[in-house]
Amino acid sequence: MVSATSNIGSLSFDTFVADYLDDVRYELIDGEVIDLEPTGLHEQVAGLINRKLNVAIDLLNLPWFIPMKCLIQPLGQNSAFRPDIVILDGQALGNEPLWKTEPVITLGKSIKLVVEVVSTNWQNDYARKVEDYEAMGIAEYWIADYLGLGGKRYIGSSKEPVITIYQLIDGIYQGQQFGRTERPISQTFPDLNLTAEQIFATGRSS
Repeated sequence: MVSATSNIGSLSFDTFVADYLDDVRYELIDGEVIDLEPTGLHEQVAGLINRKLNVAIDLLNLPWFIPMKCLIQPLGQNSAFRPDIVILDGQALGNEPLWKTEPVITLGKSIKLVVEVVSTNWQNDYARKVEDYEAMGIAEYWIADYLGLGGKRYIGSSKEPVITIYQLIDGIYQGQQFGRTERPISQTFPDLNLTAEQIFATGRSS
C-alpha cells in the first residue's frame, strides 16, 4: 500500500474503529494513523488479483468471500491493518468477537489469504505485516511488488518486480518469490489461473 503518516496523532484501536472504520483511506499501526493514498495503477493491480481470486473461490464453490472493507487487528496490539485483499472463511466468522457489529477480524483462522500490493511504502508490507500475520496464524500472505520497490534484503539488488508468497508451515512463514515468467504457486489455490507477468503488465498500464 502507498502510505504516509498523517498528522492526526496517536489513537487507541477503539477510537480508530469509531472514527475511521468506514474511511478506507486510513489504517492504524501502533497507535499511529497511516494515511493510505493508493495510485490508479495500484488499484488496477489489486483489482486484477481480486477478480482472479473471486473466480477461483466460485469455481471451487467454497464458503469464502472477499469483503469490500475489513480491518485486521493483531491480538493485543494497538493496530488495525487494512489489507488490499483478504479472503475470509464465512464458516469461521461465528468465532469472531467483533464481526457481528463491525468488519474487524482478530483471529487468523478466519482468514484464508491476505494480499498487500506494494507502491511506495514497502517496509510495513515486507517486515511488519509478515511478522504480525505469521503470529496470527494466517495461512497465506502475498506481497505483490509490481514495481520492484522492496528493499534489497527482500527482493535482491536487481530490484525487479516480484510476487512473494508466504505459506505458514509449522507456525513459521516460508517465502517463495516469483518473477515475470513464473506462475505464482498458492497452496490455497493450486490451480489459480494467474501469472506474475499478468500482474506486472497491469501495473504498467496507462
